[in-house]
Order: sequence, then structure tokens, then C-alpha cells
Amino acid sequence: MLRSNRQSGRSQLWTQPTAPRRRPGAVGAVRPADGPVASGSHPLTRGEENARLYDYEKRVKSAFDAIVPTLKQVSALQHEPDFEARAQAIAHEQLGFELPEEILADAWVEQLDMRRLFAWGVFETYRRYCDDFFTADPLGSNDADSFQAFLQECGFHTLDVSPCADGRLAHVIRYVLRLPYRAVRRKSYAGAMFDIEDSLAKWTETELLRFREGRPNTADAPTRYLKTLVYHHSSVDPEHEGCAAHGSDTARAAQAGLDRLLGFQKAVQNSFCCGASIDLLLIGLDTDTDAIRVHVPDGSGNIELDRYMDALELYGSTRNMPATDAQDHIAGRLRSAAAGIPDGMVRLAARLLENNLSQIDYVRGYHGGYYSDIGHAERFIGAGIGFEEVQLRNLTYFDYMNTVEEAAPDLDVGIKIFSGLNVAHGLPIPIVVRFDYHGQVPEARERAIAHCHRVADALRARYADLAGRGLLHTLLVVRDCNAGGRIEMLGCSVTPEAARAH
Repeated sequence: MLRSNRQSGRSQLWTQPTAPRRRPGAVGAVRPADGPVASGSHPLTRGEENARLYDYEKRVKSAFDAIVPTLKQVSALQHEPDFEARAQAIAHEQLGFELPEEILADAWVEQLDMRRLFAWGVFETYRRYCDDFFTADPLGSNDADSFQAFLQECGFHTLDVSPCADGRLAHVIRYVLRLPYRAVRRKSYAGAMFDIEDSLAKWTETELLRFREGRPNTADAPTRYLKTLVYHHSSVDPEHEGCAAHGSDTARAAQAGLDRLLGFQKAVQNSFCCGASIDLLLIGLDTDTDAIRVHVPDGSGNIELDRYMDALELYGSTRNMPATDAQDHIAGRLRSAAAGIPDGMVRLAARLLENNLSQIDYVRGYHGGYYSDIGHAERFIGAGIGFEEVQLRNLTYFDYMNTVEEAAPDLDVGIKIFSGLNVAHGLPIPIVVRFDYHGQVPEARERAIAHCHRVADALRARYADLAGRGLLHTLLVVRDCNAGGRIEMLGCSVTPEAARAH
């Protein structure tokens, strides 16, 4: 839950939220008869970090999940004489902000517009969540420099990760892999099918910075660009709750991911030279337990789908070992898994697997072994460029885009998901349209604003039926990513004033 300070305009996450509630259309798992996993943790698990991360997850999700029960209370009062005052008091007490006065004022004429109120609640909660993230740094990103140094020691200068856009992978960087989010490039796509041209442009930009500015290291340093793809599967319901883009077929998802990685590698080498600095890594994620499988490349860089290290299996085989012995065991297993695997890849893969052991214990300790919402339970769609603050599972469905037309397939998947989560229950689909920009570039902000309006207009045109029935609402946001400050809200479709501004 979020509380606001009217004097300063600041907001902060409440430290004692109400108990989390399942999203209206979320798919839950049936608990086995023997109950949660037994207590105890792995010797490599960072318990204090787990507690801190869980506190953050609980506070943020409780803030979003408080919207529906609060609006139900408000709805029950809409014909009372003092409705507006009581409604505002309930909203301020339980959500930390007030509701649009014009929507409440019209309730005596017709039914209270709960769809607009719901969208407003999501957008205002998102704003406060972002303010807290960018001002308080709740996930602790101050170890980015040390990780970058470690990455270079392993022989890599950039870690570029493309997970699936599915909200069940939104926490893959900070939680699943326990990496500093500012030290890793993340861009999500439906089915993890990243845009090869976009990644090629990023590779080119990275290499240019190495030549011109020596960032993150100089061009003559013997390091390589590591492109990583994360596909996913479900251990609880593999036939239905795997990756929808690949028909919940794990083998198909893994093969498609490997093919896309090889296509990117070939694009780099064909565009520049056969020795261009590019390595590949394929990771599978069980979205029910957050356990990963790392498909380790051999000495020639070849990845085989049936050759991987499973973190859950490593957890069991090292759980009773001293910490140093467990680390040695993991590194030894990696070296024996693939002939000639470089030492740097062994070190990085071992770090990822060791980090994931903490996340396995996280899910065991706080979620009973696997998540109750094994299916989709996202709170909003994020469309555009940005969203580095979204590091939580099942909070956001990502659709990175410049135009709606180019991202239409991914966007249609998101709309389908939210048609089951929200529309089927009479709730609108909230879409945050956001474009981050570099403030030092002349007129970058103006172009970002224009992008927001263009995409919002295109969304309403493509999904005109939903928008016309009040079942799709948009919030427009920009942010100067170089300034490190808060998001700037341009307006939203909830209020008449914002709608006219669009």
C-alpha cells in the first residue's frame, strides 16, 4: 500500500500492507496434500537479501492488489448522502491517494464509473511505485561496478539479456539471477523472440563506445559481447502454463530461442567480420519455482539443447555441503558438462547458478515451493521504451516498441492475456505508454512526448472496440534516463481533461 504526503508530493511504500489477494483472472495452483516444502536453506543462500526482496515484493503487489477491494467498498456507498467525502476517506486511507472528484460527483446521475476508477487506481499506484523506486533505490543497485568488473574478468564486456515478455519473467534480472539491474541490458519480447536488428544496433553502439570512449572497457581488451536469451516453462502445468508464444511446448521454446541467438550471431559476423566479439548463452526458467537451467556452450561456443545444468538438481546435490565445497562442486560440474568450456564462462555460469539457489529458497520460504499464481497475473501492460523499475514477477506484461504496427504481434498477446485477466471480469486493460529519452540530446523530450501520443492514438485505433466500451485506458509517461529522476506524467485517458490532451 502507498501513502502520500500532500505537503511535499512525495510518496512512500507502506511497511505493513494488507495480505496479498489473487488477481481476478489469475490462474492459481492446487497445493499438494503434504503442504509447503520443508524449512531450511541452502548454504549459499543469502537469507537477509531474500527477506529484503520479499518485503519489497509484498509491499508493491499489495499496493496494486488493494485497488479492487477498495473500489468495492466505494461502490457500495455511491447512493449515500455523504458519498463523495466517505469515498475519498476510504481511498486515502487504503490506497494512499484520492479519486478523481469529477467521477465521484457524477455518481448521483448514473452508475459510478468503476472502470475509470480502476484504471486511475492502477496508474496512480504505478506513479507512486516509480517515485519510490527512483528516489529510494529499494532494490539496491550500488553493486553494478563490482559486477561489471567481474564480468570483464570472465571475458565479457556486456551482458545483454532477452527474456520472454511474459510477466512471470519480469523479475529475471534482480530476483531470479540476482544481478544488479543497472549493469545488465534487458529487453523483453513475446516468446523471447528478440529483434535481431535492434540487438545488432545495440552491439554496434556498444563497440563504438569501446572505440571512442573506452566504455565499459577499451576496444583492444580481449572481452566479448554476451547475448543471453531466457525462455520459460512450467513444471506444475507444462501443457498449459508454459510459453504461450510457443504453444506451451518447452522443446519448441528452447529451439526457437537457440535459433534466434544463432541468427543474431550470424548477423553480427556477416555485417562486420567472422571474428566479431559475440558469445551466446541460453537459459531456461521454470516460472513456477524460479529454478533455471543453463545451457552451457562448449569450447567452440556450440550450445546443445539436451546439455544443461539444472539449478534445482544442483540445489539437492549440494544442500548438505559446506559453502566452499558447494561452489567447487558447481564449477566442477560445469567444466565436465561441455568439452573445452572457457574458464570465464564457467565462472559466470557458476555465479548465475549460485545466485539462483537463493531464489529457489526464496520461493520455498515465502511461497511454499512454487507460486500460487502459476499463470498470468500481471497488473498492467507496459508499452514503449523504458520500465527499468519493473523487476517484479507478474507485475507487467512488456511490449517494447517504437510503433504499434511493428509490435502488433507482441501487443496482441498482451491484450489476449488481459482479456482473460481483466475484461472477462468487466475491468479495463491499463496500458502505460512510456518513452525514456536522453536529456542531453536536443529536443529528445519533445520527440518522446510525440512518440507517446502517437502510440496512444494507435492503441485506441487498433483496439477501438475495447476503448469505446471503456475497457482500455492509457497513461502517458516520459523520463529522462540520464537525469536519474522520476517519471513525468503527461496525462491519461481516465479524466475528460486528460482525454482532451491526448
